Amino acid sequence: MGLLLRRQDHKLWPQFSTIMSKTKILDEIRRTAAKNGGVPLGVARFEAETEIKVADWHGIHWVRWGDAVQEAGFEPNSLKAAYDDKHVLRKYAELAVELGCLPVRGDLKLKRRRDPSFPSWNVFSRLGDKASFLRQLADFCRSTSGFESVVEWADNQSQSRGAERGGDKPRGERQVGYVYLIKHGARREYKIGRTTNALRREGEIGIELPEKVQPIHIIETDDPPGIEAYWHNRFAAKRKNGEWFELSASDVAAFRRWKRI
Repeated sequence: MGLLLRRQDHKLWPQFSTIMSKTKILDEIRRTAAKNGGVPLGVARFEAETEIKVADWHGIHWVRWGDAVQEAGFEPNSLKAAYDDKHVLRKYAELAVELGCLPVRGDLKLKRRRDPSFPSWNVFSRLGDKASFLRQLADFCRSTSGFESVVEWADNQSQSRGAERGGDKPRGERQVGYVYLIKHGARREYKIGRTTNALRREGEIGIELPEKVQPIHIIETDDPPGIEAYWHNRFAAKRKNGEWFELSASDVAAFRRWKRI
């Protein structure tokens, strides 16, 4: 029985012997801040980079993360410096290069879930409407090497939006349209196009092709040219002819996740 108790005590003892010292946590705050240009990390990114969990300090050394940051020698409000406009535009441009096209809201949210240090959607939205954001993005990328392709994409999308607004519609009135995905028979060939009447367009395309057309999905949007251009750019490496692409099951699933933009 005595041996059994000693074994149980040995198992329980680590729970009381692994409390991380305040000095170690403060040293890590300073070290990671130095790597981040002198700006201390937010709590989620700090945990991801150091494996120091909230449970290692919360209620033990500090109640709030800002208190820990301040004790490490930083002003709590300096955390906001990580989200200045240039930082936000750079993060967006880097993701655009990674994807091979301009990210949309779904891409930004997915990146945020995978990387807590990536700015949230609300941070991007503070830069104004889409037209204003594209202008700021293009200006930033022109002054920063490595983002030449992003400048081209931003300019192209700005021009397509300008052309869309140049019709006879009253200012502020935008016609809702559709960006569709259809499959050509049993082949792995898919067409991505846009129309103002999805059902009518499917019928027109079916007449032109030897095999039956299978409608896969439509995205309702007030910016058909911009959304169509996004998917054409995203699948550019898989383009066959015109608006036809050879897509995988995961590509199709990604398209079908979009309902309305």
